[in-house]
Amino acid sequence: MPEGDTVFRTAKRLNEALSGDDVVRFDIRVPGSATADLTGQQLREVVARGKHLLMRIGDQTLHSHLKMEGEWHLYRPGERWRKPGFAARAIVGTERADAVGFDLAMVEVLPTTDEGRLVGHLGPDLLGADWDPVEAARRLTADDRAIHVALQDQRNLAGLGNEYVNELLFVRGILPTTPARETDTAALVDTAARMIRANRDRPQRTFTGDTRRGRQNWIYGRAGRPCLRCGTGIRRTTLGAHPTSERVVFWCPDCQR
Repeated sequence: MPEGDTVFRTAKRLNEALSGDDVVRFDIRVPGSATADLTGQQLREVVARGKHLLMRIGDQTLHSHLKMEGEWHLYRPGERWRKPGFAARAIVGTERADAVGFDLAMVEVLPTTDEGRLVGHLGPDLLGADWDPVEAARRLTADDRAIHVALQDQRNLAGLGNEYVNELLFVRGILPTTPARETDTAALVDTAARMIRANRDRPQRTFTGDTRRGRQNWIYGRAGRPCLRCGTGIRRTTLGAHPTSERVVFWCPDCQR
């Protein structure tokens, strides 16, 4: 599942392959930006902001969001794609490489000066150079909702998705329905930063320190199976700010109170 660490690695990989080169192929296959043509412009950099990816080309930015299934692939020019062409939403090529975005949920070309319209609402970025843990903790403390919901709100802090939030609350021993203001938000923010930074450069995400299949997670995706700490059965429910934004929640009734 793409989360902040996934987007960070993707941006780093694309930046290393494309930055500094002129664009020779540019094809956007979504309404609204399909007529944009940035061929001939220099691809300046590719950066991540929370779970958003910003590809800055000339004075424009190609913005994309992976959501649940999106991904960017890199290919040598002319190399056969590993996914079908109908799934491609954006193609950006240089003489060295082609970047192809598949199944992207959000794609838009806009002036770089207008990036704030899409990412200006985000809270402190866990993997950003300007990470501010004090401000992130303050925003969480001011949130009246359940801590699981508050942590997923990118306006509080940017980069965490559902897998991280479930694992984070288990590690901190906090019941997902606990009001955010009743938790030690400073400790939560500190653990979240250490957790996502530990995974930032790993090809295989792990929360337990064990990269073997089925052993990477403490509770996420383990409903009905014994807790790896105490042996109690892991439980499952849903939580969200609205019925349409509910996420699956896992917890151990003994380890999280």
